[in-house]
Amino acid sequence: MTVRPRRSALYMPASNQRAIDKARDLPCDVVILDLEDAVAPEAKEEARANAVRAVRDGGFGERELVIRVNALGTPWAQDDLAAAVAARPDAILAPKVGDAEIVHRYLAALAEAPPTTGFWAMVESCRAIFRLDAVAAAMAVRPGAFVLGTNDLAKEMGARLTVERTPFLGMMAMAVAAAKGHGLAVLDGVYNAFDDEAGLARQCVEARAYGFDGKTLIHPRQIEVANRAFSPDDDEIAWARAAIAAFELPENAGKGAVRVGGEMVERLHLDQAQAVLARAAKN
Repeated sequence: MTVRPRRSALYMPASNQRAIDKARDLPCDVVILDLEDAVAPEAKEEARANAVRAVRDGGFGERELVIRVNALGTPWAQDDLAAAVAARPDAILAPKVGDAEIVHRYLAALAEAPPTTGFWAMVESCRAIFRLDAVAAAMAVRPGAFVLGTNDLAKEMGARLTVERTPFLGMMAMAVAAAKGHGLAVLDGVYNAFDDEAGLARQCVEARAYGFDGKTLIHPRQIEVANRAFSPDDDEIAWARAAIAAFELPENAGKGAVRVGGEMVERLHLDQAQAVLARAAKN
């Protein structure tokens, strides 16, 4: 089973060459070279050139390398997309994806990219929340992921973005369900208080319980917390091994459910157990 860990996805402003260089040695699973929110208008062209050079120069090891472009309709979008397609990162992250029509427009711009180049979409508007299934279905032609943009959602809604994120819990569940229903990964939004390790840990635990694959981050000091939270722990690994071993016993051949410890485990959980061990092997 091929599993690519995405426990920690760190945004890096592509206008900051020193930050890009540093990212090659950070223990994050994903580096997102940002051309959008983190870059001032006067630095957009420099950021684009830096991102392209970073992808072509490589040196990021097994880290997944993603370029976040500026949104369609902005003065930089077409040049961003053309440059990103030519550079061939692991994925291109598109902001402001509100419906399936926008997805198709982005995918048309990515037509010349290799089929392995992923298309990731920011879920960051009220409009998008009610179109998640259609958006995910349109994205499924390429390896894909939803990335929650909770800061933008909070701004549009006029909601408070607290540690608990009570106004957003239903949306989080909907995003996970839509993504997983179409074979996409899904990453949680950022936690702005990068000095608050306890608050970050709380959000990571919550996000994992909802089914998120990892969390987007704004500062390197957040990486360790996210990696720890989204890695299988000893109990999960032990359960996975026991479940697989139980179904491999001759007397359990053909059974739909077996007893593992103090619970019944159905055969449908085998994929889940195998995924746990695959993630553990990658960590």
